[in-house]
Amino acid sequence: MSDSSVLTAERREKLGTRASREVRSAGRIPASLQADGDSPHVDISIDEREFLAFRRRHVQLYDISVDGELSSAIVRELQWDAFGDNIIHVEFRRVQRGVEIESVVSLSTTGQAGGVVNLLLSQITIKSIPSMIPDNLEINVGGLEEGTHLTADQIELPEGVSLAIEGDTEVVTISGMSDEPEAPAEGEEGAEPGVVGDTDAGGDSGDSEG
Repeated sequence: MSDSSVLTAERREKLGTRASREVRSAGRIPASLQADGDSPHVDISIDEREFLAFRRRHVQLYDISVDGELSSAIVRELQWDAFGDNIIHVEFRRVQRGVEIESVVSLSTTGQAGGVVNLLLSQITIKSIPSMIPDNLEINVGGLEEGTHLTADQIELPEGVSLAIEGDTEVVTISGMSDEPEAPAEGEEGAEPGVVGDTDAGGDSGDSEG
């Protein structure tokens, strides 16, 4: 994480696919600055090399200069091309420096566990001032045995960062290696087709999305 950096932006008067393509061909990235209170939504473009340089330095809090006026902001959303190689749009969220906000960061695991690691959440909501937002949170599962359950309040958080979800939310479980189905013993007949899993209920079970 890093302190803020000034990102010089230009207003975009023309919108749409063709206009965005022209912006990108000029080495800039189409972007927007969200409305907040008395500050309106603004469509802008930013220099691609400058923005990528800030990202390599793990900058989280930006001072975006539009027509000489500064607005503090963090990246709310990045849109990538179909191959995931190039950023095609950046949405910035206005914030106040030094004022705690909620933000979403990615979760990952590190270390070798004594079983299969199941990461139940790919992201988690935290609270911190904008300049202290971590790039991501790593959960050390090294040495954890089968049957272990880790909750959100067991994640080691950087100084100045706190959870914005219930502490007892499960985030990682360690399960045993999945066993292959046992083959029938020699001379033992297998189950007849249609018997296993057969029920009296008519119709198929519908899939549901979480």
